[in-house]
Parts: sequence; C-alpha cells; structure tokens
Amino acid sequence: MSIIRLRLIGNRDAADSIITVLHGIDGIEHVEEIEDFMLGVRDDSSSANLVDDNEGRVFMVEVDAPDDMHADAVRVVAEAEARRLDAGLEIVDGEDF
Repeated sequence: MSIIRLRLIGNRDAADSIITVLHGIDGIEHVEEIEDFMLGVRDDSSSANLVDDNEGRVFMVEVDAPDDMHADAVRVVAEAEARRLDAGLEIVDGEDF
C-alpha cells in the first residue's frame, strides 16, 4: 500500500473537485482531507501582507493506493486536475506533511 500526500492551494471548489476526481480512479478506495492546525502559521511573510496571503487556502489530502501503479495514477490525475483548475499542488512526503 502506498500513501500519497498532497498539499492543494486554491479554493474549496478546487479542493472538492480534485478529491472527487481522485475518488473516481479505479482501485483507489481511500481519499481523505486531513486537518492541519499549523496551516494558518506562515513564517515567510508574517506581516508583509503579500498578495498570496489573501488568496487561496491550503488543503491537505491523503490518498491510499494499493500499489505503485495506482500511486502514479493518483499523482498524474491530481496534477492534471490542479492545472485545469489553476490551483497549486505539491506532492509531499511524510516528513513535510
């Protein structure tokens, strides 16, 4: 079993769309949005009020794939859907999640 962790930057609709698309991949049974209480803490622009401070939210998603082939499909599909929705996507490892 492979666990793929995704960090999505965008609006709620984009996150929901990506989660729905991932649920639609044959063989994928578990897609879960994870709460991360540190998401509101920014150390790179705390008081600069940069444009990106006012746009988009961060969503953490965890996907269980039965094997490497399905894990690759999750990555490809998530990247394509994020690009289509003009949302940011980062595939993160367990240490950064």
